[in-house]
Amino acid sequence: MLSAFSTFLTLIGLYALICFLYEQLRTPLRLLKVRLFDDRCECLSLKERFGDWAAVTGSSDGIGKEYAKELARHGINVVLIARNEEKLKAVANEITEESKVESKIILADFTQGAEVYEHIERELADIPIAIFVNNVGIGFPGALCSLTKEHVQQLIDTNIVAVSQLSRYFFKRLRDSQMKGAIVNVGSVTENQPAPFGAMYAASKAYIRSLTIALRCEAAPFGIHVQLLSPGFVVTKINNYSTRIMKGNLFAPSAEVYARSAVAQLRAGVDETPGYLWHHVQYAAFMLLPWRLRVVVSQLILKLITDNQLE
Repeated sequence: MLSAFSTFLTLIGLYALICFLYEQLRTPLRLLKVRLFDDRCECLSLKERFGDWAAVTGSSDGIGKEYAKELARHGINVVLIARNEEKLKAVANEITEESKVESKIILADFTQGAEVYEHIERELADIPIAIFVNNVGIGFPGALCSLTKEHVQQLIDTNIVAVSQLSRYFFKRLRDSQMKGAIVNVGSVTENQPAPFGAMYAASKAYIRSLTIALRCEAAPFGIHVQLLSPGFVVTKINNYSTRIMKGNLFAPSAEVYARSAVAQLRAGVDETPGYLWHHVQYAAFMLLPWRLRVVVSQLILKLITDNQLE
């Protein structure tokens, strides 16, 4: 009887180990396969695989800006979408001068309701967008009760409504045009558990994760590649509440370093990834913990790295 019970526990443990290894190694093994056999299989470039044009939201700063610049280095024309006209023009000029591709800017404030999507659709009507990057996002570190009603609505409109509306629009557009393009939705490592003192941000990223994985299944029959990109800490404006993050380190790369890695993983055909080697390592280590313990660890980390006392 004891021997049978021990065998049962061993099988349960083996099953849990296999599930964990599958989840954590499927992306690294895909990347390794591409790197080892890239020359033999003549892996297509981003431009050859998807097309000439990409659009990136939140592209005036941070990951969005550097992601757009990296796409341009691959010979892809880029539409930059954000609300700061001066910054957008500066990024467009950088792209044109460095990569000699076309660029276009679209002013869009995602906190302004349905009209912004009609505006974007009109501006993109005659541009064959093949890659769309849903990068725009905001966050307000602190206790939920410390946020204003305006903060709450802005976060919902930017992090949830925008990704939903634009995912729907580009999925329909790519499907109807029979274009085998790509949709990249940017989540976060916080999507895997609640995050006290960052509750709404983490919840919005959990929504993006659920939406994107479901969308991937719906889009696959049409040859549309849907990727969930889930970064850890990156040196960007959204993390300026922490001096430690903004100094950068091995686990908190610059936006340029992160974007170069993330775009390479899109080219490799990865569908779910932290986007950066050391974020893969962090992610795997974190996921060894049960989710209730991850909640506690997330709270401790946020308190440790935040410059001002969280309330």
